[in-house]
Amino acid sequence: MHADDKELLFQFQHTDTKERAFTAIIKKYQEKLYWHVRRLVVAHEDANDVLQNVFIKVWNGLANFREDSQLYTWLYRIATNESLSFLEQQKRRGTISLDDEGSETLANQVKADTNFDANKLEWRLQVAIQQLPEKQRLVFNLRYFDEMPYQEMSRILDTSEGALKASYHHAAKKIEEFIKNY
Repeated sequence: MHADDKELLFQFQHTDTKERAFTAIIKKYQEKLYWHVRRLVVAHEDANDVLQNVFIKVWNGLANFREDSQLYTWLYRIATNESLSFLEQQKRRGTISLDDEGSETLANQVKADTNFDANKLEWRLQVAIQQLPEKQRLVFNLRYFDEMPYQEMSRILDTSEGALKASYHHAAKKIEEFIKNY
């Protein structure tokens, strides 16, 4: 664990510095977590809502954080679970489906998002990513955008490194095919 994280966790344990330490944790990880969540739920407003829920859970759970993993890993696990819960809620409400149709719906959200330029490769990449099955999309995002080692992903997702490597490989092949045929 980074020395900074250890110090922040120590400060959080003390009532007089708790809020300051929590604010520092938010500042340190907010942007990385936002983009992790955003790549999963797509819409900016949804990502902000999910991220707010993430930090509420972090606030409520940080006193019980056992430091079995890095703070970063723990935060990503919470952000991942919150994102997947959000997508599941959307599915139950009928807003999206997490099957192939749901992936198309998420891809259509990317197409409608004014932050992406349809003439750029980044836009095509985002559309291709949203058409992946949920697990492949998650693994691809963590590896490609966050450059997360498989060992760290394994801790976050509670899956073997071999399964993660296979998911990433399949995702990369599907994205390559999509972009080539676009």
